[in-house]
Amino acid sequence: MGSSGVEYLAKLSSVGSISDEETCERLRGLIHKQVQICKRNVEVMDAVRRGAQLAIDECQFQFRNRRWNCSTLETMPVFGKVVTQGTREAAFVYAISAASVAFAVTRACSSGELEKCGCDHNVHGVSPEGFQWSGCSDNIAYGVAFSQSFVDVRERSKGQSPSRALMNLHNNEAGRKAILSHMRVECKCHGVSGSCEVKTCWKAMPAFRKVGNAIKEKFDGATEVEQRKVGTTKVLVPRNSQFKPHTDEDLVYLDPSPDFCDHDPHTPGMLGTAGRQCNRTSKAIDGCELMCCGRGFQTEEVEVVDRCSCKFHWCCYVKCKQCRKMVEMHTCR
Repeated sequence: MGSSGVEYLAKLSSVGSISDEETCERLRGLIHKQVQICKRNVEVMDAVRRGAQLAIDECQFQFRNRRWNCSTLETMPVFGKVVTQGTREAAFVYAISAASVAFAVTRACSSGELEKCGCDHNVHGVSPEGFQWSGCSDNIAYGVAFSQSFVDVRERSKGQSPSRALMNLHNNEAGRKAILSHMRVECKCHGVSGSCEVKTCWKAMPAFRKVGNAIKEKFDGATEVEQRKVGTTKVLVPRNSQFKPHTDEDLVYLDPSPDFCDHDPHTPGMLGTAGRQCNRTSKAIDGCELMCCGRGFQTEEVEVVDRCSCKFHWCCYVKCKQCRKMVEMHTCR
């Protein structure tokens, strides 16, 4: 099946709200244990679906200029065969999916839409820095715990190769750690005319874009690993013994990636780069030379319409003109 099973939830129409236990039975892409968790936590499932959509959107943003651009299919697995192999792209998809479920469930807790959880009430009293903990601190512990039980249960089920299960579990946790390591303190000042006589603060999650950026950075420096036995335990170690061991926050992968150059009709999700836009002046992966895999590119003049000459009118709206201009667009052959 590949992937964590959560992405398919994003494909459900917004009409089909996950509102009762029967809906859980009909969700494609979930294994039996996930269906059981769904039934016990029906009210949380819409947040899980929002998380799944967030994961797809963030993946497509982070890979928009690469040969593999995280395009999705209408079939399972949503990202095609790319995630059924133990590549670094699969590592990213697992990490961003686990992170997005933790993020969306935490957000739902803080916004008061779930009865099972609310703000984090462990954050209270006065901090060592002397400010008062107040307001609604994001209950990241609940979001992370839900992600661990719902997303990770697939890897703990039978039928998965031991090394791939270890890889997926590691990357799931690395994704969640990307939120935990970027938690921040937000504060508000109280006092006469905004003076900071009293400061109340709360803990908040970072914007999800920041989480995506952090996981993408880990993707770029991911470690190729293999399974070894240490005593009776199976562990993943760097394939190249000269590399330093990976940390809990790093991404790991087992198999080298294909080059993603050509469309392969036998491999779902392997769409190739023909027809993709490229940047003629760039030497990086978004440049026409690398993006088009040496096949060359074609250039055409296209008309784009932009907003321009924007003026602010009192009060309170902005009025813009529409400007048309011709630009060169380059696409891979």
